[in-house]
Amino acid sequence: MDVFALFSTRIAAALHVLFPELDRALLSRFVVEPPRDAGHGDISSNAAMVVAKPLGKNPREVATALAEHFKHDHDVASVEVAGPGFLNFRLADHVWQQVLKSIGSEGDNFGRSNVGAGEKVNIEYVSANPTGPMHVGHTRGAVYGDTLASLMAFTGYDVTREYYINDAGGQVEVLARSALMRYREALGEKIEIPPGFYPGDYLVPVGKALAEEFGDRLLKDDEAAVLPLVKERALAAMLELIKADLAKLGIKHDVFFSEKTLHGQGGDIDLTLQWLRDRGMVYQGRLEAPKGKTPEDWEDREQTLFRAKDYGDDTDRALIKSDGSYTYFAADIAYHRNKYLRGFNHMVNVLGADHSGYIKRLQAAVKAVSLGEAEIDVRICQLVRLLRNGEPVKMSKRSGDLVTLADVVDEVGPDATRFMLLFRRNDAAMDFDFALVKEQTRDNPVFYVQYAHARAFSVFRTAARDLPALDLSDATIKAADLGLLVHPAELELIRVLAAWPRTVAAAAVAHEPHRIAFYLHDVAAAFHAFWAKGKEDPQLRFVNVEQPKLTLARLALVDAVRQVLLNGLTLLGVSAPEELS
Repeated sequence: MDVFALFSTRIAAALHVLFPELDRALLSRFVVEPPRDAGHGDISSNAAMVVAKPLGKNPREVATALAEHFKHDHDVASVEVAGPGFLNFRLADHVWQQVLKSIGSEGDNFGRSNVGAGEKVNIEYVSANPTGPMHVGHTRGAVYGDTLASLMAFTGYDVTREYYINDAGGQVEVLARSALMRYREALGEKIEIPPGFYPGDYLVPVGKALAEEFGDRLLKDDEAAVLPLVKERALAAMLELIKADLAKLGIKHDVFFSEKTLHGQGGDIDLTLQWLRDRGMVYQGRLEAPKGKTPEDWEDREQTLFRAKDYGDDTDRALIKSDGSYTYFAADIAYHRNKYLRGFNHMVNVLGADHSGYIKRLQAAVKAVSLGEAEIDVRICQLVRLLRNGEPVKMSKRSGDLVTLADVVDEVGPDATRFMLLFRRNDAAMDFDFALVKEQTRDNPVFYVQYAHARAFSVFRTAARDLPALDLSDATIKAADLGLLVHPAELELIRVLAAWPRTVAAAAVAHEPHRIAFYLHDVAAAFHAFWAKGKEDPQLRFVNVEQPKLTLARLALVDAVRQVLLNGLTLLGVSAPEELS
């Protein structure tokens, strides 16, 4: 039961009755939300202000008519017109009791919706170069993308989780040469990794595997002849390493798309460039020198350019390098056309902080190749600074120069890693302090939320101990007399739980999974606060041996808290423990 969606429907129905001449399209444009000041009521709507102008009326006049209409609604305790025409509702207690009942009946599906209406969505995340283990810079985007995918699937979107393998660039050649050196090392040769190569010891097993498979036969051939084979083996090994790293955080993908498949004669890049030429989206010309620092990919010559400015970019973009090979952006255009042709009009790309300059060009590419039918939301995940007691963390030997995803997960666990990386907006830089994350205090958000879930189970254990004759089965809890829950503290906790369906739907539409982490922290805070009140006032304790019926009703409330926390933590990919050590 979504109270806000329910009243949105009722307000739209009331407007249709009161003003039948109103364009029905307007009935989906107003919002129903909690008022900024809780003292103004339970829910608020700007409906009157949205429809007043088309009706040729004063907003307060429309709001007054709506208020009069809802005075006869059994679920409305009071309704007031505020400011320029806001409607503020106070709901009857039985509405909140019904919300609690719906949490019990819907269980794991409470908050699930069809907001996405089955729309196909492609979420591309991680897409790190397959040249080594995942480092912490990739981890934030990996957690963000994975959680967003779960969130959108929960709200009715048809989600595909995709990883774009950058296996066609110069870095892959360097990987192959680095692996070849480790092969020579495995055969007993003393080596020294030169600058520009990958120095991490993660390539040692690749070298050993090549030595076991081929002996010294690869040394007898020309390096250029053996590099393709070494490249194939190294890429496969690195991709398995990446998948294993991601699995530590429970992260998976449905599709691993190889950049190599876009290249070659008659490949997607060739086809896409021809498609662009046929529609006048490509021309021969010169680019002006950019202001400030000149990027490495700028060339002062006539070249093949994509009319990116026509589609919202700051400048047109080069497609072919001076040596005749395609630019990275040419491959990007072809890749996103491939997504569009696979039926994705809704795309989300999760990129690192060093890719903020890609947003407009990718938006231009998608707009062009879809002729305006598709859209892409490029989400940038800002840097994570790793600290230990406020001091920067030393680098990892395994990767050569970076802290790896595995380093972080092995030290603090997947739950803390995922929750903490989501407990801040993706576009804000953040500090990740190992000492704080491992503390079992209220200052540690993941502990605070998981403790609330575990505390709910402890309440039931207390009830079983203090009231051994009381039936605590699920059926009995679901049948509890919720009409007994009328204390302001009880109703306030239910109001927090009632916000879950609206929160999860809004987070999915806005592509902002951090809202879920924030909300769960609010639920935990409300639950812990109620617990504290019970310590001060015996009448507010969850378990009251003298009032078994009230105890059952409050246990239903506790179980609803547990259920909402479980649903939210599940979406975040975080466990919901019954006890904490």
